[in-house]
Amino acid sequence: MAPLPRPGRNATIAVILVAVCLLAAAGEAQFRRGGQPRTARPDDFDGAFHFCRAWFRSDFRGDGGNWSVDYPRADINLSIRLGELTKIPISKDGEGYPNHLIVRLTDDELYECPFIMMTEVGSAMFDDKEAARLKDYLLKGGFLWVDDFWGTYAWEFWMGTFRKVLPAGEYPVFDLPPDHPLFHTQFEVTKVPQIPNIGFFIGSGGGTSERGADSAVAHARGVVDKNGRLMVLMTHNTDLGDSWEREGDDPRYFYAVGPNGYAFGINVVLYALTH
Repeated sequence: MAPLPRPGRNATIAVILVAVCLLAAAGEAQFRRGGQPRTARPDDFDGAFHFCRAWFRSDFRGDGGNWSVDYPRADINLSIRLGELTKIPISKDGEGYPNHLIVRLTDDELYECPFIMMTEVGSAMFDDKEAARLKDYLLKGGFLWVDDFWGTYAWEFWMGTFRKVLPAGEYPVFDLPPDHPLFHTQFEVTKVPQIPNIGFFIGSGGGTSERGADSAVAHARGVVDKNGRLMVLMTHNTDLGDSWEREGDDPRYFYAVGPNGYAFGINVVLYALTH
């Protein structure tokens, strides 16, 4: 995939970086009330694409942040690029900003989202009702992508939470093979990109493994339904969300991770909407 924007167009890059930062600030102000983001309501849905982020509680015994990591800029920026690089109509407000949404697992609005994302799930916790509703959502055709959790402990903690939703005996986890359709939906993705957070990238001089040897390899793992449809994607030892959230923060970071991060992200959304 050619870098977006192409190297050498410094003036264009500067304009894009400024525009993205302005969009992020406007989007954050738009969706926060009294310091707290509001969750989706029935009248938010208009038939166009919404980036739906799932709210969850975090357990202090886990390893990770919370549901809001990368929010809202990742949601905004991926929506913008999706609209630019595909023909998918993006839901926008009256000022032209993407209508990204937050949904609780127990709200009926969850079923309006064919695609939901969770980040930093190494500390996620679900009660019985949340687990049951998420299972129902997935088996009815929904798609869950979890991202940005690193190392063995975070994986094991997430598995302990996730198995309340889909038990291991019925729904095994597997590594997506290179020929899986998700890797070829629009862009040709030849490997799972290992994308670190921007602070680690800059502080380490371009390093990618945030947990050293314990997170040396990035994985794209999945779970399928009885018909073979991929309904859960788990990108472990990588932070795809930061490649979207931070695209306007540092040109070095954007060139290093942005094209691969967007290629992967757009492929995932297209797969989720068409399977």
